[in-house]
Amino acid sequence: MRTVVFDLDGTLADTSVDLLAAANACFSALGHGALLDGRDTLTAFHGGRAMLRLGFQRLGNGFTEEDISREYPRLLTHYADNIDTHTRLYPGAVEAVETLRRAGFATAICTNKPEGLAETLVVRLGIRDLFGSLIGADTLPTRKPDPAPYVAAVTRAGGDVARSMLVGDTDTDRQTGLAVGIPVALVTFGPEGQGVARFTPEALLHDFTDLPALAQRLVG
Repeated sequence: MRTVVFDLDGTLADTSVDLLAAANACFSALGHGALLDGRDTLTAFHGGRAMLRLGFQRLGNGFTEEDISREYPRLLTHYADNIDTHTRLYPGAVEAVETLRRAGFATAICTNKPEGLAETLVVRLGIRDLFGSLIGADTLPTRKPDPAPYVAAVTRAGGDVARSMLVGDTDTDRQTGLAVGIPVALVTFGPEGQGVARFTPEALLHDFTDLPALAQRLVG
């Protein structure tokens, strides 16, 4: 079965505000106040540790990876408790996935978000039943861009890797496609905008309404 695999953060949904709030909760608890803001959306999509590292750098008083490791569980706890406060699906995402499924495509999610958090989020967003599988950062021993999570996402959804594609928003997604040998479409409505073109994906996706036709072209 033909399959379209989606990244989650920055691709299906804009999760940046809730991610940044979780990091800022850690800094506030340490007495520093909010150190991250809307300028740091791209860092948010690179994960909790990246946000903590950036905040500590802004303090300018030195930090270690032990500081990051100490605060990371606290960040995850705060994020889990507030995971969908501000998160919103990108316009047209649901309709595009529904159209793909009606056209006979399997659909799946492959994300570097921890699986439990990803499952919670897609359930709360009301889209879990639109995807035949969900593979997170800790589902397997490796994460993207290692090919194993992507392959698992496709096969668990009942699809054929050779007839699949990935929709994402970062170089990690692009490198995943190269590792697996499948086409990648990078969205331009994420934090990098048109900047993702520098990763030379097989396609750029400017609007979810264009995805069904694009999938027909790239996957056949």
